[in-house]
Amino acid sequence: MRKFNTSGPNIIEKHYTIERVELIDKGVELVKDERYFTIWAPRQTGKSTYFRQLAKELERQDYKVAHINFENYKDEKIETFIKSFKRNVNEFWNAKYDFDTIPDFFEQIQTQKDGKCILIIDEVEGINKKYFGTFLHSIRNAYHSREKHCLKSVILVGVSNVIGIVKDNASPFNIADNLNVPYFSNEEVFELLEQHENETGQLFEIKVKQKISEITANQLGLVNGFALKLVSNNPKKEEINYNDYLKVEDWYLTETIDKNFSNILNKATEEREFVERLLFTEEKIPFKINRPSIKLLHTNGLIKKDNDGYVTFWVPFYKKSLYDAFYPYTNGEKASLMRNFIVKELLNDQGVLKLDNLIKTYKEYVKRRGFNAFREKDKNGKYKSIKESALIYSFETYIQAFLQVVSGKSYREADTGLGKSDLIINVKSNEYLIETKIYYYENQFLTGKNQLAYYCDSLGLKRGIYLVFCPKEANYPETIKEENEIIKIKDKTIEISTYLIEYDETKW
Repeated sequence: MRKFNTSGPNIIEKHYTIERVELIDKGVELVKDERYFTIWAPRQTGKSTYFRQLAKELERQDYKVAHINFENYKDEKIETFIKSFKRNVNEFWNAKYDFDTIPDFFEQIQTQKDGKCILIIDEVEGINKKYFGTFLHSIRNAYHSREKHCLKSVILVGVSNVIGIVKDNASPFNIADNLNVPYFSNEEVFELLEQHENETGQLFEIKVKQKISEITANQLGLVNGFALKLVSNNPKKEEINYNDYLKVEDWYLTETIDKNFSNILNKATEEREFVERLLFTEEKIPFKINRPSIKLLHTNGLIKKDNDGYVTFWVPFYKKSLYDAFYPYTNGEKASLMRNFIVKELLNDQGVLKLDNLIKTYKEYVKRRGFNAFREKDKNGKYKSIKESALIYSFETYIQAFLQVVSGKSYREADTGLGKSDLIINVKSNEYLIETKIYYYENQFLTGKNQLAYYCDSLGLKRGIYLVFCPKEANYPETIKEENEIIKIKDKTIEISTYLIEYDETKW
């Protein structure tokens, strides 16, 4: 029986696998055109699985394909590299090349007139910089005479933008010759999950399939990870349902140490101020790949360009995880809050939330305590986090303390938008969607309210809570006010309750 794969390239006999036919055809076309090209993308996009599929197709078309991993050669001497490189090339090509230097190998290649050979180098960044230049120079020499010898294509695969490493005026690896390996499409995610359904008879509820696709943004490693955990948790269940999904999402966010997120967190911490601007403000930042912060976070899979050319989060799971990772959990505010909740004032006899009372007590808390307790400091007492983060974390702490007192639950929705936090809370089986954001200008406020109504409708909820932090010194138009209103979405009505939380920006 096949399984969902979360480690290394797929083996089709052992793992559920999507054969990316159109992408394979593009690779074959480049090879037939004798192009030397690059494949670069963040980790867990399926690069290794893809180029193995490409290699099999090329072998069916009488090419000899050597795919070699350079991951562990950063600190190796040239002699060690040559020994390994020689062994791999000869094994894959069934050849007897004998050489002591990189140029000597490529010189021998250029004397071989017969055959069609392909060289795929995975993890190309792993090669020692001392001889990387020599390696590229030798490839360039081979490229210019490729119609006369057997090396018809060289493919460099990496997680960094290899183009930026190798590009110069004479390089064969120019911008036109990069093959993009995207994440799955929604259809491919569903097809992967259906392979399990067809082979085992165990079904995924349609909402589960949709949530896996949403929270992972169809990132291959995470899709397989969520699916594998769901199946492992429920081996005898006929249909995996939404509650099963929520347990796995909570496990991912609170218990497991995900190797991919660990890398994301390390990179986000290096650029913490920039990442927090994306998490807590709605500032539109143009996506320009040559800016160091953007290049670092994009090549590691955290951010991407949106349809309007601005930076946005790529994978909602990473965004959710970063909210928790940057949270200043040591401030002790939650314990203090829990002592002061009076449940009968916040819930009626039927367990329905008295929303006005809940927000009123939060406003009183804000006047008393402010927000600085929610800004993390370094060992020298300097703030590490931006002030906007404190606004969001303040309410998050308050609402989590309340939920603990009333035995409620919460979960964050899958959303990649900037500067807002969407949280669904469940109190006595009643669900409420709460959106917290910061006020900047009138149109942003009004547009956000309507977007919240549409979001509620998409989630099957009839009520949304719009909590907006407003600086005291701003000059507000009449439309910026607290109110309960009904917004019609097609033939449905959504109740939106707007609350304004004032803060003193100049004093802060």
